[in-house]
Amino acid sequence: MAKKSVASLQTGSKRLTKAIKMVKSPKTGAYIFVESIMPPEVVNDFLNKK
Repeated sequence: MAKKSVASLQTGSKRLTKAIKMVKSPKTGAYIFVESIMPPEVVNDFLNKK
């Protein structure tokens, strides 16, 4: 599992972050990208969980 990129986004008064990580598929063995937009405080939790 590898970190691909983290970009900061600002919408109105909320500060959000878009995190993209690469995850290996258990079925095919191919890598897929998982994207999520979240508050900056929870980015490390998202990137560290499997």
